[in-house]
Amino acid sequence: MSKVLVLNASYEPLNITSWRRAIVLIIKGKAETVEHNGRAVYTNFPLPTVIRLRHYVRIPYKEIPLTRRNLLYRDNHTCQYCGYAGDGLTLDHVIPRSRGGKDIWENMVSACVRCNVKKGNRTPKEARMPLHITPRKPHSSLYFEIARHTRGDAHQEWRKYVIGLTG
Repeated sequence: MSKVLVLNASYEPLNITSWRRAIVLIIKGKAETVEHNGRAVYTNFPLPTVIRLRHYVRIPYKEIPLTRRNLLYRDNHTCQYCGYAGDGLTLDHVIPRSRGGKDIWENMVSACVRCNVKKGNRTPKEARMPLHITPRKPHSSLYFEIARHTRGDAHQEWRKYVIGLTG
């Protein structure tokens, strides 16, 4: 059937699980249904799409590495200046390194070669090339997996539980 987003007691995304495992957690009283899609597994038992654990589970913070692959994935393999989505994307520093810009999530975006050359050694404002989306660091190690599952029309109800996920 489908996957289910598991939230901590604090509504923080923890995991993605199968609908069968989600049903078991609900029946055992360890979780509650937060969202469902209207379909029923049993009579008067809706198929959950988001569940929340009843007790808080402490998980260690996992830093998401700043890599080319992760940056392109965050930006949906799209130029953040013109919207081009194809091969040959580069990484651009919003504030150029020559002006003190650092290699951090909030200062790097994907850009096509044409836009990267056009922007050059200027800020987007100076080059009159506004960014489509303000770059930010993903808040969860689960961010990329949830982003993959919410592409298109699937699992749109998950979006409200993930910080920084854009349309």
